[in-house]
Amino acid sequence: MRNPGVSGSGVALCVVQETSGTEAPMENAMRADWQRTIGCGDVRAEHVGTTITVNGWANSVRDHGQVVFVDLRDRTGVVQIVCDPARNPEAAAAFEDAKKVRNEYALSITAKVVKRQDGMENPLLSTGAIELEAVTFRILNTAKTLPFQLDQDASSTNEELRLKYRYLDLRRPEMYRKMKLRHNIVRAVREYFYANDFLEIETPVLTKSSPEGARDYLVPYRLEPGLFYALPQAPQQFKQLLMVGGIDRYFQIAKCFRDESQRADRQPEFTQVDLEMGFATQEDVLSLVEGLMIEVVTKFSGETGKHVSGNPFPRFTYDEALARYGTDKPDIRFDLELVDCGQIFAATEFGVFRQVIDTGGQVKCIRYPNGARIPRREMDELVNLARETGAKGMSYVLVEDDGVGFRGTLAKFVTDVERPLIIEATGAQAGDLIGFIADKPSVVAKVLDRIRRFIGSKLNLIDKSKMAYCWVTDFPVFEEDETSGGLTFAHNPFAMPREEHLGWFETDPLAMRAQCYDLVCNGSESASGAVRIHIPEIQLEVFRKMGLTPEQIEQRFGHMLEAFRYGAPPHAGIAPGLDRLVMLLCDEENIREVIAFPKMGGGYDPLMDAPSTVEDTQLLELGLTVTVKDEAAE
Repeated sequence: MRNPGVSGSGVALCVVQETSGTEAPMENAMRADWQRTIGCGDVRAEHVGTTITVNGWANSVRDHGQVVFVDLRDRTGVVQIVCDPARNPEAAAAFEDAKKVRNEYALSITAKVVKRQDGMENPLLSTGAIELEAVTFRILNTAKTLPFQLDQDASSTNEELRLKYRYLDLRRPEMYRKMKLRHNIVRAVREYFYANDFLEIETPVLTKSSPEGARDYLVPYRLEPGLFYALPQAPQQFKQLLMVGGIDRYFQIAKCFRDESQRADRQPEFTQVDLEMGFATQEDVLSLVEGLMIEVVTKFSGETGKHVSGNPFPRFTYDEALARYGTDKPDIRFDLELVDCGQIFAATEFGVFRQVIDTGGQVKCIRYPNGARIPRREMDELVNLARETGAKGMSYVLVEDDGVGFRGTLAKFVTDVERPLIIEATGAQAGDLIGFIADKPSVVAKVLDRIRRFIGSKLNLIDKSKMAYCWVTDFPVFEEDETSGGLTFAHNPFAMPREEHLGWFETDPLAMRAQCYDLVCNGSESASGAVRIHIPEIQLEVFRKMGLTPEQIEQRFGHMLEAFRYGAPPHAGIAPGLDRLVMLLCDEENIREVIAFPKMGGGYDPLMDAPSTVEDTQLLELGLTVTVKDEAAE
């Protein structure tokens, strides 16, 4: 047991004689003998008969007149304190102090551990077999009335209020458990990479603006107004330069920043497990990350109730994922794959389908098991969902009880030849609903993906205990830029095209596929990576196709291209999201629940009231002026 009266340098701080404990909170806090000798939740039956000191907050106070009970809470748990002068005459002063206590007072209590009376045990507490008879009772600090009750379910409290008083919200045992789990996951991740011979290296936070798919957060450079640093969207360029530098195996727990629209699974600043491997292939990265996820999920399965559902992880190309699930982030915890009906309706006379097929669109469908028996309002909900997601509507057929006949909006347009082909292709059975979407491919994919997830939820097909990982590979190198009409990168601008596609830059750039890969878990992107371009001529060609001028290429990426001319090795990497991994393991739908100090939508921080204005003198020093947006003009 440490001596609380001695500092780390061995110099005595103070020696205070034991008193009754009736000092004011300020005097109590200055004493040197109030520190805990054991955590509240660590006291057990084997400690009966000993005298201990516990610290914590008053979780609840029950004043019964002649006796006061205080449940004291710290991060280890809760223990019951009894202040009963009749039982212990020496505790008279402690009893008087206990009567002053209110919820969330910070306390230090020296007490004797005793066994609870028979029949008074609390099986819900790890300390339920014992209680503490207070000897001295110190109020280290008082507390105002809380803005919300900590013993209530967090979901019943306004989230912005919780974040404004996050330091109180973090006192909830469930919040502590999530923070501790996050800590332990980080520790396990580090140990995994250390064991696999990786070096943990920090890369700069003040860097250069670089295209990563979102807006940069800019930091003005005081010494030369008009110049800016950017906060990194990812350590992408630095980790590639580390490979040129021969580091070979790098990782870090990296802070990243993206000025983008906020969603439940995104934050403007987030943490990722960033890694890169020199002289490595795609297979090296996929194998390493599969091992990491299996080890982490398995290690904490007893605490989280989660398990990896498949090993090795299934793999889909980008085109295959869109064809089968309508998304490049498929939730494979349940089946219900999409069915392409183009061949089935090749000779259809149904005008809507005929027009879509003739103009290069798609007709696809999905099976809704027992959907023919859902109430009319749920049917309407399904059709409205299709419209809200971008479709003009949804046609459907209901499979009759004989498993052969159809009824429904599309039934009269389906021929006797088409009907058995639809049944065979979908695996439909009596009582099923088959929903059809006809539109351009992007709309069909988006709508049927949403409907598929809706059906999976409605039918409780999703096993919440599964961590269903899969790989999605071979993303397009380029896609059309909706703003400029030119080309932009589809995945990231540093991804190496497939070798057999290198001759397609001029002939068919949109058909090119890259050696890139996303790790998907339960319908969410968990990691994104690629084999990197290490040959400067290929990187230059990608930048040119994106419409960058030679001057722009040199200004933004000249240092990278120069580095590649000094024997850059083939290299590949990936960056699993740490926040999202913890969120999935905690079975949370909101990423803010697993971050100590998160931000609200729009990047607003209620706790610090940030972002905020700054002094005019600071702006002047940076050579900046503020122009207020004219919202009416926008």
